[in-house]
Amino acid sequence: MAEQQASAAEDRPSYEAAREELIEVVRRLEAGGTTLEESLALWERGEVLATICQDWLDGARERLDAAIEADEA
Repeated sequence: MAEQQASAAEDRPSYEAAREELIEVVRRLEAGGTTLEESLALWERGEVLATICQDWLDGARERLDAAIEADEA
């Protein structure tokens, strides 16, 4: 189980990479011209990418909060 989590963390793109891919997914969806199946696949990928971005932001917030708390102590 720990090996799967470590592998998943290694496979996870950086915030910047996930954000750039998410921007491209949104651009393609907004442009249209894709089949329903392609649109659904893009939407699902966008959901995954949005979650990855949010996880990065949440982690950054936690680190900042911990640093501020340590600085105040």
